[in-house]
Amino acid sequence: MRGKGIQNSVQHMDSLPPAIPADRSAGNDWLTFEGRVLNMLQVSAWVRIVVATIIVAGILFAMPNALPDNIRAKLPSWLPTSTVSLGLDLQGGSSVLLEVEFDQVIKDRMDSMVGDIRRTLRKEHVAYKFIPGSGETISVQIIDTAQFDTALELIKGLNSTVGGATFGGARQYDITQPGQSTVTLKMSDAYKKYVKEDVVSRSIEVVRKRVDELGTKEPSIEQQGSDRIIVQVPGLRDPSHLLQILQTTAKMTFQMVDDTADTVAAMRGAVPIGDELLPEQKDRTGQQPPPVLVEKRVLISGDRLKDAGWTTDQQTGLVVVTLKFDSVGAKEFADITKDNVGRRFAIVLDKTVLTAPRIDEPILGGQAIIKGSFTVQTANDLAAMLRAGALPAPLKPIEQTTVGPELGRDSIDAGSVATVAGLILVAFFMFLRYGLFGIFADIAMGLNLILLLAVLTTLGATLTLPGIAGIVLTMGMAVDANVLIFERMREEQRNGRSMLGSIDTGERRAIATIIDANATHLIAALILFELGSGPVRGFAVTLGLGIITSFFTAVMVTRLIVIGWLHVAKPKKLII
Repeated sequence: MRGKGIQNSVQHMDSLPPAIPADRSAGNDWLTFEGRVLNMLQVSAWVRIVVATIIVAGILFAMPNALPDNIRAKLPSWLPTSTVSLGLDLQGGSSVLLEVEFDQVIKDRMDSMVGDIRRTLRKEHVAYKFIPGSGETISVQIIDTAQFDTALELIKGLNSTVGGATFGGARQYDITQPGQSTVTLKMSDAYKKYVKEDVVSRSIEVVRKRVDELGTKEPSIEQQGSDRIIVQVPGLRDPSHLLQILQTTAKMTFQMVDDTADTVAAMRGAVPIGDELLPEQKDRTGQQPPPVLVEKRVLISGDRLKDAGWTTDQQTGLVVVTLKFDSVGAKEFADITKDNVGRRFAIVLDKTVLTAPRIDEPILGGQAIIKGSFTVQTANDLAAMLRAGALPAPLKPIEQTTVGPELGRDSIDAGSVATVAGLILVAFFMFLRYGLFGIFADIAMGLNLILLLAVLTTLGATLTLPGIAGIVLTMGMAVDANVLIFERMREEQRNGRSMLGSIDTGERRAIATIIDANATHLIAALILFELGSGPVRGFAVTLGLGIITSFFTAVMVTRLIVIGWLHVAKPKKLII
């Protein structure tokens, strides 16, 4: 058995390809040579088809980026025409950093709790009075101590759990009893954290809807820290207009006008209980009308709106804003107008009365019109904000930046020069170091750049200046795998292997190292994307995608190029 094993080992060593015969006219020898190429560097037909399909598709999807607009517009409909989107630093545009103001949100939540306590205790005929406290504390004194236990249970029933299991089932308020007849509620830390996270996420969603309503292309809206939102809109030249749209809370309510009270006395400070004095929107001449005394009770809130738009009044020719309620809002609006014919109905936006028309007849269609001193721009902005919904909290601008297109063009030119220079230098080094095999690696690197651009275009990714830096870094990394393979081939050749044996074994033994190197780079890119923001994410995206495409081109494409060269050139020896 041992002798047979030695014999099999000798036969295996003899199976290594011999040197190529000098007489190329020996057809049988060359058929044998090609058979060895197919056996040792075997790549199935379907793999070749897949690789060729990916390369052709990459060229087609990347091609529009190199074509001018007039030629791209003439391309057939079945060809891709999309180009990679340019970021703010390349295209120019506006950037606004906003801070979410939570003080008003906390106050509204506390006022809501006070109202709930008041209604509940009155319903159960429990005598009470509120004791003034801090902004996050509510103190209620029960007048009749015999009703204290009943009142305590009622108040505890209003103290619901925060956000489910995420916050460990914590209550909204910590309830204490500092005295025998006093109950104190203090907003819990878990509830404040929940409110902040909820308000920020809802604010981002509303901001995104408003920016999309403006018709801008490829906006970037991201959270920074715990309470800030950065909005970047490439191509937008007027940050003040963007800021005006984003800062408006757009909280719309429908309230009745109190025509029975004395407005003049209210302006002097004698506002009736249950009413509030609100300013009215300026008219078309810029004059400020007198304030309007409205009931505090909100009959319909803006969240009942289904759609909003603008049109021109056929009778007056003025621009008006149209409103359409959902099914519940339409029924509420019909009931209100039916029960209040002859009274004035105030449409309030952010504590300002837009209009206060008189109800002449019931409005049953679930639609309404806001008349005021609107221009087409202001009407369109208001309709867009109403469609997007009200902001859950005011947004305070911290920083606003405008990047001109000239600076963006300079960045593009600088990035292009860096990319081309890096491509030329790497290609030249590979040629000097590895000769013909270096040219193979350069071809694979060029295809890698095309595939990376195609993937960015297909995914709709935004290319920024850090993204260009990621592309330049990817080009250097793209040849790392080829360097590992070629050096391994040299080592196998020095160890006495034949040409085909060196190529095949060198590539197979280098694959494990290539996979490890690319995996660590990809993990680093994923960490940068997850923990970073803005420019760091742009760098991480191009770096991660470049790692994937470079692995494909360095391993698969280079291998197919080498096999094709062996079939065509039929070399005698490996020169690398």
